[in-house]
Amino acid sequence: MLYGIGNCDTVRKARAWLAANGVAHVFHDFKKAGLSPALLTRWSDAVGWETLLNRKGTTWRNLPQARRDLVTDAGTAHALMLEFPSIVKRPVLETGRQTSVGFDEARYRLLLAIR
Repeated sequence: MLYGIGNCDTVRKARAWLAANGVAHVFHDFKKAGLSPALLTRWSDAVGWETLLNRKGTTWRNLPQARRDLVTDAGTAHALMLEFPSIVKRPVLETGRQTSVGFDEARYRLLLAIR
């Protein structure tokens, strides 16, 4: 399962790579279809909330500093990510065994056992 936002360039690259390598997948656009607290917790448990929180993106940079300063733990990070799904680093790939955040061709090859 691949999660992300449909108009994100990195998500588009990941989807194109999966298609080019014959990897069938279901895509969940969490900006349109939603992001549940349970899903966010599952990802956070797998990779850590610090990995999920995209501090390099426009959404983070456009937040007032006082709001950014409030993010100090998983609970405050999750609340922010649920309020602003575009602040979640993407794409998120779940293979059934592992969860990966961001797109890296070498990592995808390894996770999906593609040569």
